[in-house]
Parts: sequence; C-alpha cells; structure tokens
Amino acid sequence: MSDNQPSPTAAGTDYRATLNLPDTPFPMRGDLPKREPGWVQEWEDKGVYKKLRDARCGAPKFILHDGPPYANGQIHIGHAVNKILKDMITKARQLEGFDALYTPGWDCHGLPIENAIEKTHGRNLPRDEMQAKGRAFATEQIAQQLADFQRLGVLGEWDHPYKTMNFASEAGELRALKKVMERGFVYRGLKPVYWCFDCGSSLAEFEIEYQDKKSTTLDVAFKAHDPARLAAAFGAPALNKDAFVVIWTTTAWTIPANQALNLNPALMYALVDTPQGYLVLAESLVAQCLERFGLTGTVVATTVGEKLGGLEFEHPLYDVPSEDGSFGYRRLSPVYLADYATADDGTGIVHSSPAYGLEDFNSCVAHGLALDAILNPVQGNGTYAPDFPLFGGQHIWKAVPVVIEALRQAGRLMATKDITHSYPHCWRHKTPVIYRAAAQWFIRMDEGEGVFTDPAQKPAQTLRQIALAAIEQTQFYPENGKTRLRDMIAGRPDWCISRQRSWGVPIPFFLHKDSGELHPRTMEILDQAAAIVEAGGIEAWSRVTPEEILGAEDAACYTKSTDILEVWFDSGSTFWHVLRGTHAGMHHDEGPEADLYLEGHDQHRGWFHSSLLLAAAIFGRAPYRGLLTHGFTVDGQGKKMSKSLGNTVSPQQVSGKLGAEIIRLWVASTDYSGDLGIDDKILARVVDAYRRIRNTLRFLLANVSDFDPATDAVPFDEMLEIDRYALTRAAEFQATMLAHYKVYEFHPVVAKLQLYCSEDLGGFYLDVLKDRLYTTAPKSVARRSAQTALYQITHAMLRWMAPFLSFTAEEAWKTFGRSDSIFMETYGNVGGAEASANDGLSAKWARLRELRDAVNKEIEALRAAGQVGSSLQATVTLTAAPEDHALLASLGDDLKFVFITSAITLIAGSALQISVTASSNAKCERCWHYRSDVGQDAAHPTICGRCTSNLFGAGENRVYA
Repeated sequence: MSDNQPSPTAAGTDYRATLNLPDTPFPMRGDLPKREPGWVQEWEDKGVYKKLRDARCGAPKFILHDGPPYANGQIHIGHAVNKILKDMITKARQLEGFDALYTPGWDCHGLPIENAIEKTHGRNLPRDEMQAKGRAFATEQIAQQLADFQRLGVLGEWDHPYKTMNFASEAGELRALKKVMERGFVYRGLKPVYWCFDCGSSLAEFEIEYQDKKSTTLDVAFKAHDPARLAAAFGAPALNKDAFVVIWTTTAWTIPANQALNLNPALMYALVDTPQGYLVLAESLVAQCLERFGLTGTVVATTVGEKLGGLEFEHPLYDVPSEDGSFGYRRLSPVYLADYATADDGTGIVHSSPAYGLEDFNSCVAHGLALDAILNPVQGNGTYAPDFPLFGGQHIWKAVPVVIEALRQAGRLMATKDITHSYPHCWRHKTPVIYRAAAQWFIRMDEGEGVFTDPAQKPAQTLRQIALAAIEQTQFYPENGKTRLRDMIAGRPDWCISRQRSWGVPIPFFLHKDSGELHPRTMEILDQAAAIVEAGGIEAWSRVTPEEILGAEDAACYTKSTDILEVWFDSGSTFWHVLRGTHAGMHHDEGPEADLYLEGHDQHRGWFHSSLLLAAAIFGRAPYRGLLTHGFTVDGQGKKMSKSLGNTVSPQQVSGKLGAEIIRLWVASTDYSGDLGIDDKILARVVDAYRRIRNTLRFLLANVSDFDPATDAVPFDEMLEIDRYALTRAAEFQATMLAHYKVYEFHPVVAKLQLYCSEDLGGFYLDVLKDRLYTTAPKSVARRSAQTALYQITHAMLRWMAPFLSFTAEEAWKTFGRSDSIFMETYGNVGGAEASANDGLSAKWARLRELRDAVNKEIEALRAAGQVGSSLQATVTLTAAPEDHALLASLGDDLKFVFITSAITLIAGSALQISVTASSNAKCERCWHYRSDVGQDAAHPTICGRCTSNLFGAGENRVYA
C-alpha cells in the first residue's frame, strides 16, 4: 500500500487529506516594509559581505569602483537607481563566481558643504573653523546616507567605506598631484577660466551647464585713430568725415575692458559711407547691419581683412571724462587678425577683452600683449574694482544698462536689442558665469612644458592624445557614451585644477614673492605635505608655517599658497588613493584598474572625465575597462522631477510603504539607458509583477518542502520527459539571462523572468504537474521526478532573481538553501549537461504546447457557454496531420495529462481538427478527473481506479507527463 493511504474502510474518508498538498513557511504576503529592516540588520550582524569575500577568496576579481555621491542631503530616487544598479551588477558577478568587491565611497570636500556651513554660521569663517565644521558636517551627512543605502538592500563594505576626507585619501591625492607634475602636465598660468561669483572661485569645464539667459546685444562704434591709414588700407582717397569700425557683442560689461579688435584676414570688408560717418563692416553683412542701425549708406571701397591688420581705433569711451576730470579710457585698440572673427552674425568684427574670453586672451598674447598689461577690473564677487573709471564698485550684471547709456551719451551706440540665448551657468548655483582671467594651476592637454618635469617620465604623447587612445580601449554601455566622452575630450581646454576656497585638499606650494616661481624643493615639499596630511588631515597643513617647511631665510621670500585642488581632482584620483591605497585589495594584479565605473550620463563631463584625465596623466591609460551610464529619473509623464511640481518620489517613503524590494524591481525592470519614469501608477504595476513572481516562488518552495536531494533525486535520464523538458527550458532561460547579465542588462531579464513564470511555469509546466504532484504516492518516481525538476528550477530561480529581488531571494533561501546566504552560491548548470544538450526536447514540446493552446481555445469556448466547468470535464477528439499525429501519439496515455483533460482521442488525418464535448463520466472526488472507472472499488465508491492504485496499489505508471 501507498504511504499516504487512508483506512481501508472508506466510510467518512477525507480524500483531500490523502493528497500531497503543498506546504511552506515562506508566506504569500511579503510584508516587505516590516521584514526588510530585519534582513538589513541580519546582514550587518552576521557580516555577510565579509563572508562573501571569504567565499570567493582566490577567485577572479570583479571591481566596480563607486563614484562617490556628495556628502550633502538625503538621498533621492536618483541615488537609489545608481546604488541599486551597482548592487545588482556586483551580486550578479558574485553569483557568476567572481570575487565581486564593492566599496562605497563619498565625496566630502567642496563648495556645497561650504555653502551649507556659511548659511548657518555666516561668511568669511577662518580657514581652520571652516575645515572643522566641514568635516563634522560631512560625517553627519554620510551617516544618514549610509543608512538609507543599506535600507535599499545594497551589500558592500559599509564598515569601511572610502571618504575623500579620510587623511589617507587626502594624502594620496597630494601624491597623485606629484605624479602628474613629474609627468610634465602641470603648469601655472594667467588665462581666462570659468568663474562663478556665488562660488567665489574658478570652475572646471565639468561644472558648467548651459541654460537660457536674457542678454542685451549692442553694436558699438570704435573711431579710427588715423583715418588716413584706414583710407590707404582700402585704397580710398582721404576721408572727409570720421570713420569707425563697428563691433557686435552680447556682453556689454566687457566693453570697458576692451583692448583690441579682431578681423578675419580672409574676409572681405567694406568701407560704407553713411550719415554718421564711414563704417567698416564685413561686406556680406552690410545690408543687414545698416537695417539694424536704421541708416542708409553706400559702399565706397572693399578690401581683404589682412590689409587692415595693425590699424588702431579709439576706445568708444575715449573722450568721456570721469567725475575727477580724468579720461580713464584714453587708449587705443589695435586690430589683430584672427580666424574666429566670422561673418556668421554681428558685423564681422569682434571686440577683444583678453581677461574675459579665451580666444581674446590667446589672440592678444600671441600679438605681444604682456600679461601684466591685461586689464582685469572684474573682482571675484562680480563687481568692478572700486577705482575703475565710470563703473567702479558696480556689479557687472547691474552695470550693463549703465555701460549702454554711457556709450549712447558718447555717440558710439549704433543699435541695441534684448535676446534670449544659451549661456554657461554654474551647475551648483544655476547662475550665469563669466570667463575671468586669473592666475591658476592647470593640467595641460596639449604640447607645452610643465613645472618640475621629469624628462625620464615625460610621455611621448600629449594628454589629449593619451586620453583619446584610452577611450578606444574602453567598453561603453550604452555604446553612444563613447562618442559623447570622446567629443568632450577632443574639444576641452586645459583643466584648471585650483580653487580659492578652504574646505579641500591644499595645493602645498610656496611661491616666490617677486618672481612667482615655485620653491626649488617643491617636489620634496609635496612628500612632506602628504606625510603631514596623512597624520593630521588637511587641517594639519593649514597650521604649518612657511618657517617650519622652508626655514626662516627662505620663508621671508616665499608666500604659502592658500589654493585648494578642485573637488573633481578629489574624486577623479580615487583610482590612485583608494584602489591601490586605502582599499588596496580592490585592484587587479596589473594595476589599479576597475572593471566598471557606473554613473549617470552627466558624468561624461564629470567623474568619468576627470578620472580618465588623471589616469591617462599618471598611467597612460584609463582607470576603467568599462563605462556604464544611466538616465535621470522623471515622473510618469516624462517630466523632470522637482519639489515645486510636486512630482518627486522619495525612496524612504516608498521603502516604508511598499518596500525597498519594489524600488529594486522597478530599477531592474526599467531600461536605464534612457530616463527612468516613476510614479504611483508605475509602482502599482511593479507591485503586481512582484506578487506574481513571489506566488510562483512560493508554489515551487511548497512543492519541494518534503524533498531531500541527497536521497530523493531522480537521475536525469530516468525522469519523466516533461520534467526533462522543463529543465531544458530552465537551462535555456539561464543561458539567455546570463548573456544579459554579462552586458549589464536587467530589464530583459525581468521581462523574461515574468514571462517564464507566467507561461513556462504557471501557464504550462506547473499547471500540468499539479495532478502528478498531488495525487501520486509521495515517494513515487512520478512525484520525485517532478520534485527533482522543481528543486533545480527553484535553486536556479533564486539565483536569477537574487541580484534584484535580494530580500525575497534571501528570505526564500532560509527555508530552502544550505549555505548562509544565496549570494554565496553560483549559478551552476541547471539540470546538468544533459539538460543543456537538449536532444530535440525543446522543439518537440514547443509544438505540443502550440497544439495544447489550440485545444484550450476550444475548451474555453465551451466553458464560456456553460457546457463544461473545467478542462477536466472535457472530452477531446483530436484529428492531426501525420507529423503532429506521431508527435501526439508518442506520449501515449500521458497525452491527456498534458492537455489537462480526462480523456483524449487521437485520429490520423490530413489537417488539424478539434472536437470538444462534455464528459458523461462521473467525477473522481480525489483527483477531479471524469472517468468511467469511478467507483470500481466498492470500498471507495467516489474515487477512480487511478487514485485507488496510487493509494493502495502499485501506483499508476507515468512516463512522459
């Protein structure tokens, strides 16, 4: 007799109790908000991350280097996307068998923290006080963000993260600076750099974004200082009235600092006779200029721009006296020939204020203007110097109408108009920036000598060439990131790395008070500074006096620099002072190189960019093998999130209401290469998807709860054919999934997993399997074969979902697995080599499923008409063409189990025909099949012969299904 038999006396038998009904402690409801914090705490208490490292000791390494978020403010949904993507990738690589290290990091220095402190404590704090408060503030912010990241289920070295404000990191950054200097890439120069008045400091290219700005355009006339020379250049007779060259600009505030004019040597220029005098304009622009000026005129001569080089014109405020009667603008503007003057718009002539434009600066210096002769009246706060003629003390933006009015009163304003145009803004303050000449430290992109160049270390190529070559060796995800980064590197100017702030890594230089030259022991001083900082942080260097470093005699001649390295140098050099320094285990044998950097696509001009330049400068290659970029979070309508619109989504609130697992599944199921939409409706759909996956997982766990693989497993070649097919399908799915994971694609995995759960499992295999699982003897080969397949599928499914449904996979593993964590496992080979071999099973069963779907369609029609209750009540007559007939016939009596009908008659024919009728047989109380042998055993009149055999006899013989 079977081991689940009832009493031989049938009276009052509860046949339901004889079924192998599924059972599992894994609950149907996730209760994620309540349970997840417990898992986070358990991972922390048990040191799971350390155990994962121990489990993979000696395995090939996979290093995803964390781009440090800024230690300021609560994390938002964009942070959640970033950290979850990183976590999914490292977990997937861990399951693949790699030693997948993940050390989270934080960017701790910089202006946003200074701003936050100044809002509370006021401006102009002493440096030591700003540094102390900056360190305390960053520490507080990191603790808050760290807890939020852990709550998202992110596994990492949370007990030992890296921080750019750690003493060792600050010292490592100074050593990286020394290395870049040894290679000849660092120099000091006066040149225009982006300047933010709110920051009170220079900005790097990385820190600029473009927004619309309203500006006033103006056409301004510069009077010819020597009209006879001008006439001769045009081959014209002597001029009988004043002559002017006219420029067009959108920056009225730069006119007071004008020192030159630029014309294109190859363009044709016209001398135009107008009621206001002779005007010099690009020939092709004469008509539209005259229209703009409201003038009529006649072209009296033309010449090529080259002929006009060297002519001099008077500043438009040349004759305007100041209040004290002096003439502060009695200077001449020479014509310099330059290709960047074009006839695309304006007048074809460009006015040049070398302190406020890079091209202007380069042109003026190239034509012999001395650096100390460059006018630079705009101060760091945006105001003209107090003693600057006419406009002293005024802020440049407010001075625009004042400058325009002064030009009008001087008779030099030809036209003016308000426009809206794209203009560079500070990406922190969202305020307009300017180019402003300042003595700064730069990393050189092209040819040129740097300070303290070591000839033995100087590379043969320029930094731009090295970086561009490194890009070609990097894998991009998605691929279009390559063009984006390459274009930025190809066109960028030299990198300004100095800032005039307090909270940051110092540039530990001493400059000669007269010559401005660096102290000859600068390289030794860098080592000394690094040692001081490593022992006591940047604060320790701030307290150092010149006498302590240089001695009293030299100290009298040198000034200690107060500049700091800009924050992009901090994060950009982490490959140097983290991967090979503070977390030295995080690098491959061949060097401190990460397998992957992953950030938002804005980091092509940020962290990816600065890291590439520094690694190229130090090592001659990129610090990463691959770059992955993701989009920004938007609402369900694709609108940018903002508090004013009320469309933001808080990860803390979603975790508290729905669970962090829902955020993780949303991230995994969204194509991150574009923007990621999220709102309540989208999250509701994610919750539904989660429930379906969880329900499938629960069914699997429940049906293997009494299965011990050590004693109960059935060898593959002895399993029923449908079970072998199920393992073959699982092996195929795993191969597909691993291919996606290999290139960091998650949304196809989630989509295919949902499809696999609903169609392969729920819609077919598990549907077919229920009868065998529930009704055959518990230890029968038929049931153990099914459980063997389910056990392996459950193992595989937990691994498939673990990277993104980490809490759920770990929860299930506690009721199912043998090791401490699902993440210690590897994907393995589902079903073994036999399942991967396939042997035609997939093709055979794919066709059987198509035929089954056709039959189900006919059964559904009867069900809708009320003629049958379930498919088991249907009797099917199936006429099939020879090939299909042979396929169907190969299943023998098991065919009815595949179609989940009580009876099926197979007829050979020329084409598929399906006839479905309601069964006239009685329904078995136990298995619910409609069979003619119900009641054949008088002792058990309500059950069929099959159930009697399974309960009291040898059990039915199942071969295929």
